[in-house]
Amino acid sequence: MINYISESYNELKNHVTWPTWTEAQKLTVIVAVFSVLLALAVWGIDTVFHWVVDQYFIWIKS
Repeated sequence: MINYISESYNELKNHVTWPTWTEAQKLTVIVAVFSVLLALAVWGIDTVFHWVVDQYFIWIKS
């Protein structure tokens, strides 16, 4: 286990290419924007399905 942690740390320290601060900020904004867009899309689809199910049950009751 200690060997695994040591090798993992070495890999992160010496072999991983980290993005620059500016690139990380740009990518963070892109992820945030797409997260909001996806959330709005899911909300919209959920609203439509909710309305359809409500209309179905109103139709069944009448």
